[in-house]
Amino acid sequence: MVTDPADLIDRIRAAWASTMPEIDTSPVDVWGRLNRTSTLATAQIERLLTESGVSRSEFDVLCALARTGRPLRASEVTAETMLSGAATTKLTSRLESAGLIRRERSDRDGRAVQLSLTDAGRHLVEREMPRALAHDARLLDGFSDDEQQVLAGLLARLLANAQREA
Repeated sequence: MVTDPADLIDRIRAAWASTMPEIDTSPVDVWGRLNRTSTLATAQIERLLTESGVSRSEFDVLCALARTGRPLRASEVTAETMLSGAATTKLTSRLESAGLIRRERSDRDGRAVQLSLTDAGRHLVEREMPRALAHDARLLDGFSDDEQQVLAGLLARLLANAQREA
């Protein structure tokens, strides 16, 4: 299926067809577009968040704390955000220094540290989350509600396949 003549993925497939015509590069139609879309959308969200002073990854940490509504251990933040443990440590240190989260010892286990939002962190999420969702909605312009549901279902199946391979 050929889309816009300037479509990078179409150009990549055409180049492979010329270089190695014996291989089926059709998976690139899906994976190339998913990766390209993700890269572009991530860069756009990074720009959107610039004035708030946090990166997309830092915003993900803040959102994980906001949506659970309770303090989380660092390992729970890692699981909620799909970040590495090292990244979680680095990001939460930065967010604590910025006054957006606090670290407190657990009441049940004094060795465990719980992370929670400060008022400033909660206000940042309340201000930026609607803007981020509006951005995501703009990326879905031209898709009907039914098409969005079909796309979400197909991507859920794709994700399940990828998780089985993990």
